[in-house]
Amino acid sequence: MFDPLAADPPRDPEFPATTPEVTFDSGGERLLGVLHVPSGRGPHPTVVLLHGFPGNERNFDLAQALRRAGYACLVFHYRGSWGVGGSWSWGHVLEDAAAVVAGLPGLADAHRLDLRRLALAGHSMGGFAALMTAAADPSVTAVASAAAFDFGAVGALCRDDAEVRAGYVKEFDGALAPLRGTSGQALVAEMEAAGDAWQLTRLAPRLAGRPVLLIGTGHDVVTPNELHHDPLVAAYRAQPVERLEHHLFPTDHALSDHRVTLARTILAFLERAL
Repeated sequence: MFDPLAADPPRDPEFPATTPEVTFDSGGERLLGVLHVPSGRGPHPTVVLLHGFPGNERNFDLAQALRRAGYACLVFHYRGSWGVGGSWSWGHVLEDAAAVVAGLPGLADAHRLDLRRLALAGHSMGGFAALMTAAADPSVTAVASAAAFDFGAVGALCRDDAEVRAGYVKEFDGALAPLRGTSGQALVAEMEAAGDAWQLTRLAPRLAGRPVLLIGTGHDVVTPNELHHDPLVAAYRAQPVERLEHHLFPTDHALSDHRVTLARTILAFLERAL
């Protein structure tokens, strides 16, 4: 049995694997991305992989594993990050994720994409964006998140506790080097202003009919599972989200010592979901 984490698939000389640079328009800016296209005629089920804040970990190990398993996988940068024009904000991240999904049909024929089998997957802020985008767009077949950051829950904490708020301002300020046009104060204020609309627990009714994977991280100081993971699992089970799968791994925020486990879990989920 072929194992995409242990070997490369055979080369198809007529339809080889490729890694083209791609772009998308969002908010008047050009988003930069790279598409990992598998070998074979296809069309290939497609995964949009959303990275977190500020994007130091882009999860290319997952993109390559997905490609070896036969999935086309897109990784891109949001506005105001890593040389992309515009300014960074949480709202722009959500707009950019939606714009990328809307722009995929323009790439489908050239890169053999099957958008009837489309999944979103994300880590941390990317997990938040994946769940929010899938909830708003029924064309998304399935969604997976790892260590998702619940901006609605954190915004409520910041509104209620000045010391907590100051801690998040400081934390965000320390991660702005690859970003432009924002500040820790602005990012916390944006969370607070969004209010309950960014509570991930509230998405359960809109995700109820689709496969959902939630991965929590038990040794995580960035998205502690008691705040960011456990309430989602409880809310989605209560809905119920009937095709919910959830795991809590004993690892840190980046899943630093669980990367193979993470890849195998996502691959197994997608095999069932798509």
